[in-house]
Amino acid sequence: MSQPAFRVGLGYDIHPLVAGRPCVLGGVHIPSPVGPDGHSDADVVLHAVADAILGAAGLRDIGHYFPNTDAALKGLDSAVIVKKAVAEARAQGGWMVGNVDIVIIGERPKVMAHVDAMKAQVAAIIGITPAQVGIKATTNEGMDAIGQGKALAVQAICLISKGF
Repeated sequence: MSQPAFRVGLGYDIHPLVAGRPCVLGGVHIPSPVGPDGHSDADVVLHAVADAILGAAGLRDIGHYFPNTDAALKGLDSAVIVKKAVAEARAQGGWMVGNVDIVIIGERPKVMAHVDAMKAQVAAIIGITPAQVGIKATTNEGMDAIGQGKALAVQAICLISKGF
């Protein structure tokens, strides 16, 4: 049975927000009194994108490639994670990213003024054009830790193909 020429993957990540932590989303530094906490730079956007790419290619999640127990990875730039996901997808089947669509879910920080910069940065990291990156933001309407401004979550979906 032959493989389809296209695949779709879904990625999700969530991090608590803490005071004084730099806020890096989609590879862009966002001015904010709070930022996502984590082992790497905690860029929840890039983590969700990486998992979407890996999932589409049928590969393991980012924790397999970049375990949070590895002290050498402390503070890692999440662009490295996405580039590894793109390289693994290509190496494991010749898969290329067609597009990614991203939903940022949180009350803070406000990100809409930074969407164009994030689209450009995500596209550059993956090796696609900004037109192939969608980014939207929404809130949880005050419900749960996300809605109370204590966490930030991201969902991403990715289409990969063999030779566009």
